[in-house]
Amino acid sequence: MKRYPKAGIQRSSGFSLNVMTDDEVNEIHLATLEVLKDVGVYVQSEKARGIFASGGCVVDQARQVVKIPHWVVEDAISSAPASFQACGRHPEDDVILEDGRVTFTNFGEGIMFVDPFTGEHRETTKADIEKAALVIDSLDCISTYERAMCSHDKPTPVQALHNAEASLTNTTKHHWLGPVDRYQSEKIIEMCAAIVGSKEKLRERPILTFVTCPISPLKLPEDHCDITMAAAENGIGVNCVAMAMSGGSGPIHPAGTLVVQNSEVLSTLVLSQLTRKGSPFVFSSSTCPLDLRRATASVGSPETGMISAAVARLAKYYSLPCFVAGG
Repeated sequence: MKRYPKAGIQRSSGFSLNVMTDDEVNEIHLATLEVLKDVGVYVQSEKARGIFASGGCVVDQARQVVKIPHWVVEDAISSAPASFQACGRHPEDDVILEDGRVTFTNFGEGIMFVDPFTGEHRETTKADIEKAALVIDSLDCISTYERAMCSHDKPTPVQALHNAEASLTNTTKHHWLGPVDRYQSEKIIEMCAAIVGSKEKLRERPILTFVTCPISPLKLPEDHCDITMAAAENGIGVNCVAMAMSGGSGPIHPAGTLVVQNSEVLSTLVLSQLTRKGSPFVFSSSTCPLDLRRATASVGSPETGMISAAVARLAKYYSLPCFVAGG
């Protein structure tokens, strides 16, 4: 098991980046609670709306809007584990993720690829995923593996299964993988159970975490809900990556965008904890500004780094493991 050094903690010496004061973090939290209670989130899944209702939330079935009281949000935050063990195929591949402890993973999902042998700029294939997984498996500086590419040469309804198979057979590191929908979620869980020996053993040592994204602003689509619930039901962690875009699907100013993305992540956390209290949950963000001139995501902008640092600060406030885009 690997425990990497901590960063972002107060020290008597050295360099630090403090993007928000404690008071500012609390203001973001209070604004988020207000949005969840008074505005609510659109929840497309009927099953998820039933879970929210049974947990004390106010559900408007006609509008498919769920309003979440303060106490429900606070209870979900307190019940989620503060430390997350990202299990690999072998115990020596395990990585501890927790408040302030920094590790690195590769980014995904690359949909186009410059072939290193032909120079062709083309769509990625399953064979590319296999090679990428082998490369990342050999890099000591990369602690966990996120599926790097997509198997465009396979049928769309089962691409996630091919992504999983190509990845799981070529690295022993812990996996972050988007299963896309409930059907593929269940099949990937069966694949992982076959690798470790049984579903019971998979609960003891989950070698894979599901990655899923809400839709900004304030929408939990059906597939997102299904993946979140399937993860909790089977003892698999869920990595909820919000992608609000300042000036597009979020307010133009970073503080407002943080409230939107925080509302999306915390509402997903509530669904996860109401499905199964104590389910592993990773507080995540790939939020960035919209380039208003080119109408594209400016992932490499300075503001992306600022937002990611602020998200890490919020995760620390909630004592939740954090996953943010590096830009």
